[in-house]
Amino acid sequence: GDMNSRFHMEMTPTRPATREDSARAERLLAELRASIAKYRDTAVAVADGYKMFMPNLKTQRIYHLTNGRRAFAEAFRFDASKPTSLLYRRGADGNLELYGAMYTAPKRVSVDRLDERVPLSIARWHKHVNWCVPGRGQRERWLEQRDGHPVFGPQSPIATREACDAVGGRFFPSPLGWMVHVNAFASDAKAVWEH
Repeated sequence: GDMNSRFHMEMTPTRPATREDSARAERLLAELRASIAKYRDTAVAVADGYKMFMPNLKTQRIYHLTNGRRAFAEAFRFDASKPTSLLYRRGADGNLELYGAMYTAPKRVSVDRLDERVPLSIARWHKHVNWCVPGRGQRERWLEQRDGHPVFGPQSPIATREACDAVGGRFFPSPLGWMVHVNAFASDAKAVWEH
């Protein structure tokens, strides 16, 4: 990714993999694949309550369709068959292709609790930190650039409250909870859990 993204990402520590972890990850993946295959058709996803995140931004590398109800439920329990978000990429033909899903957990959850959901030895959970976002009612400012970098969001060089105040933004030390991406249909096992 972009050089600046390291200012905005906290990762879980890696742990040595156990056979039990690998087996658990395999079961989770099988359950996830079976449950999201139907969402290759985005209309089915939308009918099930998934909504496109930032639909106006046509140049996203990854499109997230997020289900608010499921995100809320994920705070209290973990269900491998009900991910918070579905992940799509634009195919060569311009259509959105389903390639995976994202699980979330509240930002205050301990790493041990995250490990119970998806083993830390297999996948690295990440949390976005230190975002500067446009002021209220200034959505068009998301597109602002300075020295070739976005002024706002996860690719911005701005990662402190002071620097954010200086551009008239709003600062969020931890805007979202923990999340983990699963490239569910990758053929190579390692690639499945790589962010």
